[in-house]
Amino acid sequence: MSDTFRAIQIDKVDDKQTVNLVNLTDADLMDGDVTVNVTHSTVNYKDGLALTAKAPIIRKFPLIPGIDFAGTVALSDNPAYKPGDAVILNGWGVGEGHSGGLAERARVKGDWLVKMPAGMDAAHAMAIGTAGYTSMLCVMALEDQGITPESGEVLVTGAAGGVGSVAIAILSKLGYSVTASTGRTEEEDFLKGLGASSIVNREEFNTPPKPLAKSRWAACIDAVGSTTLANVLSQMNYGGVVAACGLAQGMDLPTSVAPFILRGVKLIGVDSVMCPKPRREQAWARLAKDLDMVKLDALTTHIKLDDVIATGADIIAGKVRGRVVVDIA
Repeated sequence: MSDTFRAIQIDKVDDKQTVNLVNLTDADLMDGDVTVNVTHSTVNYKDGLALTAKAPIIRKFPLIPGIDFAGTVALSDNPAYKPGDAVILNGWGVGEGHSGGLAERARVKGDWLVKMPAGMDAAHAMAIGTAGYTSMLCVMALEDQGITPESGEVLVTGAAGGVGSVAIAILSKLGYSVTASTGRTEEEDFLKGLGASSIVNREEFNTPPKPLAKSRWAACIDAVGSTTLANVLSQMNYGGVVAACGLAQGMDLPTSVAPFILRGVKLIGVDSVMCPKPRREQAWARLAKDLDMVKLDALTTHIKLDDVIATGADIIAGKVRGRVVVDIA
């Protein structure tokens, strides 16, 4: 390993956040028992919030952002890993309170890592990233509640984003009929190419929600929250299931108990950050099997570390569709 490595670093000076591409050394890394040579990372919505200071994502300064990375183990004091092992990291507060993946090197706890599943490489792992891994956790949550392709139409909100686009690709490969909700009408061909059977404008879910509306959906994967989620809940079929994993529209939920007590609707929260390791490993194994990598390539854009800061701003501005992989090596 060289003495220095390149990294995006976020700092705070006179109560103002700064973001720069800098050269660091291993002395700048935080505690951990495994050091990884990072080959690929990604820019998620949460990374965009961190890079633009639109939300207080970063809890320590200075810090390397990036909630995901993939690469190979360089040094390990953890018996579960040896140099050369291909690994993935998602969540665990990395890129928030612990330096993360937007750098050529990372040092973390080995317990936070997952070994690369057979048949997958680092570039595809980061094309999936936390967004796609969360999508699979949502699909698994629907399955846990008995939702099958025969149950009926599945709605995906925020469909052109990272979670939504991968969710559509997974669901369609598994045989589900999927409706995609998006405000970007120009993305209709893209979303149908991923497997969506129909498109609805997100404005349909932006009105003040009724306690109950006409039944439409057997299930939903929601990455939006707020008024959108409230409207979706009011439109669920009897016994419908919503897997909620995001808050792009807001953290509030202006709904009533009506969908839950009159239609038996289930609202399942899906957390990817602190998800237990066995569930993570199951999700990654499923992704290697149940996600069409050709479709994944179609929704993925590749950038360099030098492009990360500008891309973070573009994501928050809603200018980015699908997934963004950072080719770090």
